Amino acid sequence: MIRFRKHRRTGEQTTPAPAEVRPEPAMQTSTSQIHQLLVPETIRVGLPGHTKEEVLNHLIDLLRGHPAVRDLEAVRQAVLARERMMSTGVGKGLGLPHAKTPAVTTTVAAFAITAEPVEFDAIDQQPVRLLFLLVGPGAAKSQHIKLLSRISRLMNRDGFRTRLLEARTPEEVLHLFEEGESQLVDQ
Repeated sequence: MIRFRKHRRTGEQTTPAPAEVRPEPAMQTSTSQIHQLLVPETIRVGLPGHTKEEVLNHLIDLLRGHPAVRDLEAVRQAVLARERMMSTGVGKGLGLPHAKTPAVTTTVAAFAITAEPVEFDAIDQQPVRLLFLLVGPGAAKSQHIKLLSRISRLMNRDGFRTRLLEARTPEEVLHLFEEGESQLVDQ
C-alpha cells in the first residue's frame, strides 16, 4: 500500500519518494498458512519437463515478477545448490525443493503438478508429480521450518494428494490447499 503524506508548505497530499513505498501487507508476511503464500500465478498444472533439473527450473520460473523476489537467478542457484546437497524428493510423489537466501525479502512459494512423472531421486525411489517450492530469507528460519512441516503433514494425506493430482486449474489447487489446511489440527 502506498502511504500518502502532506507537503510541508502547501498541505497538499503527495505520493512518497520511491524509497518510502512499502510493499503490500501480504508481502510482509510471517504466515504459517500455505495457501496464503500461493496465488494462481505461482501455481502450474501440467508443468513441462522430463528431468529433475527441467521441472525445477520451470517451477522456479513461476516466481518471476513476484514482488518479494529480488534476484530470480540467485533464488535458482540457492534452490539448485540445496538440491545438490540432498534430494528433496520426500516420497509419495512429492518434491519439496526449498532454500534460504537473501534474494527474497519474505517467504515465497510456488506449486506445480508435473505433466508426467519425473525421476527425482526420492527417498522411496518413486517418481514425482507434485512439487512445492519454498524460498525464504535466512532470518525466517522458524517460519521456514513450520511451513515445511505443515506442507509435509498435509501432503502425507493420501486423499489430499489424489485430489491435487485431479485438479485442472491453479484456482482449484489453491482452493484445495485452503480446504486442506482448515482441517489440520494446529489452527
